[in-house]
Amino acid sequence: MDNLARRIIPCLDIKNGSVVKGVNFVGLKDMGDPVALAQFYNDAGADEIVILDITATFEHRKIIVELIKQISKYVYIPLTIGGGIRDLEDMYLLLDAGADKISLNSAAIQNPDLITQGAKRFGSQCIVVAIDVRSAVDSDKLDSAKQIKKEVYIKGGRENTHVEMCAWAKICEDKGAGEFLLTSMDTDGTKQGYDLETLKQMRQSTSRPIIASGGAGKKEDIAEIFKANLADAALAASIFHNNEISIHDLKIFLKQQNIPIRI
Repeated sequence: MDNLARRIIPCLDIKNGSVVKGVNFVGLKDMGDPVALAQFYNDAGADEIVILDITATFEHRKIIVELIKQISKYVYIPLTIGGGIRDLEDMYLLLDAGADKISLNSAAIQNPDLITQGAKRFGSQCIVVAIDVRSAVDSDKLDSAKQIKKEVYIKGGRENTHVEMCAWAKICEDKGAGEFLLTSMDTDGTKQGYDLETLKQMRQSTSRPIIASGGAGKKEDIAEIFKANLADAALAASIFHNNEISIHDLKIFLKQQNIPIRI
């Protein structure tokens, strides 16, 4: 493990102006006001906040510029914003509103050159490619165990692109992506721990920083991925929104595990 501080990142999934959370991307429940929650996490010691408008692309809605303007009045840590972004103008509007990084998912699949355009205009460090994956049995494999591959989903997990995760990560890195936000739909919201096998595959496929997402249920789950050097940052939602774990207590725990962390 290198000495770079690992990051703890709460995620605010936005739908109809409220923060929501589900399991495996379905059964969404209202978790509260995004401005208040963002301010709470800013004050609680989060290293960054990710805000994703999870239905913007599917519902063909505009990006959440006004909401980001409101949040940025109270938040002084980096903000990564995604959802409904279609072009450079959308990126500019969000960055101008207070975002520090842009998260691309559906738009990157539909137009991979958008990654390059964003990286050239705003810098690679500003472009995060979010990859939502689910396991699929490859029926073409004849061995009895059958090889499990990870397929990329878009539009808030509604549409399977049938693109293989590692191949897509390589394309994104070549296009100029500065970071990956990897969410396992298999473990999302389950609180059973992160998808270690998916993270291993991703780590072997890219030299870019990885934000692990999907499945955190306890402090040990987060320590596990850091100790194994499978991720550079841990993203979580349910455990923070439900006050099951405080960011301060989590960071103290990680520090005690000799994991480099900012407190």
